[in-house]
Amino acid sequence: MSIKEAVTSRGPKPETIAGHIRAAIIEHRLAPGAKLGEGQLCEVFGTKRGTVRQALALLAADRLVDLEPNRGAFVASPSLQDVHEVFEMRRIIELAVVERISSLRTRRLGAIREKIGREQKAFEGRNFPLWVRLSGEFHTELGRLTGNSVLCNCLDELVARSTLISALYESFGRSSCSYEEHEVILEAIEAGNTEVAVSLMSHHLQSVERKMLDRPSQGAADLREVFRNVE
Repeated sequence: MSIKEAVTSRGPKPETIAGHIRAAIIEHRLAPGAKLGEGQLCEVFGTKRGTVRQALALLAADRLVDLEPNRGAFVASPSLQDVHEVFEMRRIIELAVVERISSLRTRRLGAIREKIGREQKAFEGRNFPLWVRLSGEFHTELGRLTGNSVLCNCLDELVARSTLISALYESFGRSSCSYEEHEVILEAIEAGNTEVAVSLMSHHLQSVERKMLDRPSQGAADLREVFRNVE
């Protein structure tokens, strides 16, 4: 839904604003530590401070935004301990996901293969924001094949936090989440080779964690520029 479509006489809903900010974080258009000024957000989304504050509270609940008394809201800046804890949880959940869907021999993998193709095209076309988003969606879409909504909600949050971590510890245009590895994992799942698929996913997630670089990004951001192409 576009901003214009979501706007009523009272402005867009908090969930709509939160969704646009979340997308900007996931696509690395907003760096960790970036200040989310209420005034600019009100101007960008054509709404009141109360609505913006509700949106920021939603993002804070997902640990994507830090709310600091007397200072305002900032895109969260994960620590190295956060890196280890997030990826520990991802391994626990995603290895179980791969084991389950591989043993089921599900036929609903075509959309995920198509997504990997889009991921490769985004990389080759140097569309890095889209590439980053699609890399994360490979993992969340596998989770959806389990049909477990609670698991999906947990995985969505973990992948979003992983993307935030990569924005902090990796340079722009570089992602440790490889579409080539995604292809190999999917092939093992399609073949019903559960043991190999689980091993490949474990190695993939460990590799992603190791490649995080201890090099913080700059936190300055012009919110008008970040959201200028949002319709």
